[in-house]
Amino acid sequence: MNVSHHSTTHNILSSGSMGPLSREERRRRRRATQKYRTAHATRERVRVEAFNVAFAELRKLLPTLPPDKKLSKIEILRLAICYIAYLNHVLEA
Repeated sequence: MNVSHHSTTHNILSSGSMGPLSREERRRRRRATQKYRTAHATRERVRVEAFNVAFAELRKLLPTLPPDKKLSKIEILRLAICYIAYLNHVLEA
């Protein structure tokens, strides 16, 4: 069996069509590899950690009672919005 025949047979069996693999099919296969999944998981962990660090830094700037009160991310965002509005009001007064 020559290489081009094997390629065509492989494409027929794998994609159900005679033509070359679509961009989406190539992407789907690449994403299915262990190397890709491992790299993606690593990038996602780094992204989530950076996200959490940013929320922690924002949280340190917001006044609450008690000062160490644990807040959810949505609470941090809402409090930051209110605090910015308050500071803006103070500057305008």
